[in-house]
Amino acid sequence: MRSFRKYHRILAIILALPIAVTLLTGIAVTLLGEWSINIGIPRSLLLSIHNGEIFGFQGIYPILNGLGLLGLLVTGLSMTGLFGRRTSKPKRNETRQN
Repeated sequence: MRSFRKYHRILAIILALPIAVTLLTGIAVTLLGEWSINIGIPRSLLLSIHNGEIFGFQGIYPILNGLGLLGLLVTGLSMTGLFGRRTSKPKRNETRQN
């Protein structure tokens, strides 16, 4: 359990900035495209940031974001105990005295 916490913490620190950038640019692109809200930044620039194209990572950026989120999901779910082995509890003796 502790190792999952350690990995989860490390992944969260590493992925905080790229996921935040992807999240914010995705919201901004949607606002510009679907709702015609002008935020003063061209949609093409936001899309190039969103896809990692502006950094030269367009081929790997979405894959790394996805793998990072998958890692956070796995480590986070493992810490919940939902998928742990369940041990059977000894049954209580339910004899009643009359």
